[in-house]
Amino acid sequence: MLVAVPTAIQVFVWLATLWLGKPKMKLPMLWVMGFLIIFVCGGLTGVMLALVPFNWQVHDTHFVVAHMHYVLVGGMFFPLIAGLYYWLPLFSGRMPSENLGRWGFWLTFLGFNGTFLIMHWTGLLGMPRRIYTYEAGSGWEIFNLLSSISSFVLSAGIAMVLLDIALHFRFGKPAKHNPWNADTLEWANTMPPSAYNFVSLPSVETRHPLWDDPNLPHTMAEGKHSLAVASHGRREMWGTDPITGKVREIIHLPGNSWWPLFAAAALAVVCLSLLTKVYALAGVFVIIAGIFLLRWSWENGAHPKAAPDAGVKPGVPPLHSRTMDGPGLWAMGVFLIANGSFYLSYLFGWFYLWTVSPEWQMPETPPLSLMLMLAAGVAVLAGCVVMERLVRGLRQQRDAGLGAGFYLAAALGALQVGLTGWALWQAELAPTQTSHDAVMLVGLVYALFHGGLAVVLAVLQGLRVGYGYVGAHAPFEPGVVALLWRYNVVTFGLLIAALAVLPRVLGG
Repeated sequence: MLVAVPTAIQVFVWLATLWLGKPKMKLPMLWVMGFLIIFVCGGLTGVMLALVPFNWQVHDTHFVVAHMHYVLVGGMFFPLIAGLYYWLPLFSGRMPSENLGRWGFWLTFLGFNGTFLIMHWTGLLGMPRRIYTYEAGSGWEIFNLLSSISSFVLSAGIAMVLLDIALHFRFGKPAKHNPWNADTLEWANTMPPSAYNFVSLPSVETRHPLWDDPNLPHTMAEGKHSLAVASHGRREMWGTDPITGKVREIIHLPGNSWWPLFAAAALAVVCLSLLTKVYALAGVFVIIAGIFLLRWSWENGAHPKAAPDAGVKPGVPPLHSRTMDGPGLWAMGVFLIANGSFYLSYLFGWFYLWTVSPEWQMPETPPLSLMLMLAAGVAVLAGCVVMERLVRGLRQQRDAGLGAGFYLAAALGALQVGLTGWALWQAELAPTQTSHDAVMLVGLVYALFHGGLAVVLAVLQGLRVGYGYVGAHAPFEPGVVALLWRYNVVTFGLLIAALAVLPRVLGG
């Protein structure tokens, strides 16, 4: 039911966007309209499932299967194809076939609704999900037959879309510049785009830059705007203030690297291992993926591959790695907000089971050592204080003892991890026997993982100071790492209170 509120707001925002724009029923807009219809239907059945008496009747039936497909396919597949058709000319320089595309859309749209709309009815008639056969005479036969026929129509529509996309690379008509008459800057690029995209970056002070200045693509190509020089070997763009939109720094972007591909391949092995229940292999490749990602992060900031020439023209804002602000701070902040919501859900589950569940039993003697946990808390707090002092020094352009400071923070973080691990070892938990021990284990493993990550990042910062990648000349990265340390102090303090202090104060 809570999901329905922001989703309804989203729908009206989309409708307002269409109302204020200039929609034309070309292929991308057809898929957008199909998305709106299907997604709204899926949302309505979601509200129905939120009603407990109704949910009792249709739980684990085809009704739930239909709802999930309407939400997931409507919310992901239709917008994905809409975006694919929309940006395909920019990617390939050719237009898709209007006839093949329309056939693909209508076969997909009708086939999808024929397949899953009927499933709502079979679910109301009591057909369970996750079965492949059933007794004759149940009254479901004709509906499942129609649903099966519609699934073939759906498959034919998707095949038509794939055929259209494949053929357009060879037989598609060359796309004219900005074929959709769009108003956004990506259509000011060449088609297909050049390696560096824009030659120069204009100042945009309107919602519809290409409509208000049709000559903008030509002036950008002629280098009449900002950042027109690329001889330094960096990829860069403007960084602006998120509130005023004024230019604040130059963001230099990552260059070509194999490390993201290696990390993606390792994560693919993780997913396949989890599906096949080879958990040991999944754990190994999680570590390998982490190593690849950390190695990729090494080529960052003042690294020669990231900024081979760190100089900027007089009067131009500095590179973001030479400031104390930049996109990395926002990325870490948003990540920690999402991470914190997960952590608060964990704490809610702990207190919910403790206070409400009739079968939850607290042990007579709390298994977690309060002294070890408090000592670990003091260690992570001391490490955070060290990190804060280092960041404050960098703000004042002081970097004396910077490398030693990072290693000291890492040592304090390692002490926290060691003490927490010792407390976990002494607790002798039985997570497969009691929910209490299972929930406690999750919290401690969470703290160990984040504490270990903070230690690794602090060590890497110390090494980067030694290589000259971090210092008063490039002070950005320590502020990003310090955010994680602050987060660890707060979450570990809450963990001590929830797992070690309150059980002793309140008893069972």
